[in-house]
Amino acid sequence: MPYPAERRERSRERILQSAKVLFNRHGFEEVSIDALMAHAGLTRGAFYNYFARKSDLYAAAIEVALQEATIFRTGCSAADVIRAYLSSEHLEGVDGGCPLCALPSYVARSDREVKLAFEAVFKKMVDLFEGRLPVAVRDKRERALAISALCVGAMVVARALDDRALGDALRHAAVGLGLEVAKPPGREAQSGRARKS
Repeated sequence: MPYPAERRERSRERILQSAKVLFNRHGFEEVSIDALMAHAGLTRGAFYNYFARKSDLYAAAIEVALQEATIFRTGCSAADVIRAYLSSEHLEGVDGGCPLCALPSYVARSDREVKLAFEAVFKKMVDLFEGRLPVAVRDKRERALAISALCVGAMVVARALDDRALGDALRHAAVGLGLEVAKPPGREAQSGRARKS
């Protein structure tokens, strides 16, 4: 007898949440389907009722992670998002962090479907910055691309460094440059160093 639709949806959500946490924590290659399903409290066989391959799950999980990311929600300025993305909370919050900075090396070696999912998330980040830059800013798309790359790249490197002081200095420098790129012409950007986190 087939499961009711709402039970099926709850099970799919558990798998997605487990994937989001485990992929961020351990990396795509290190997480087996058995480990994913055990974390979700389900059997391995149930996996194939929802996803054909682990890469299909990854694509779905990064979409969920973007939708849930509080730093991408409305009501924040571009400067707020820059500060939040490069914060110590995001640095340390690997399990629930942005998927863009968790697995880029895996994505570069992956199949087209995973690359397209990653690309879609990156484009949404760029769109978010473009839409939140002050009206007076020119070349908004170009600036949004630069800010997005700066945020993701700085967080990837900061997480990879053993020297926490160097990682903190890198994040603070990236905040300062990001705010500089985001400021309207003729206005002073608020210093990223003034709000260290």
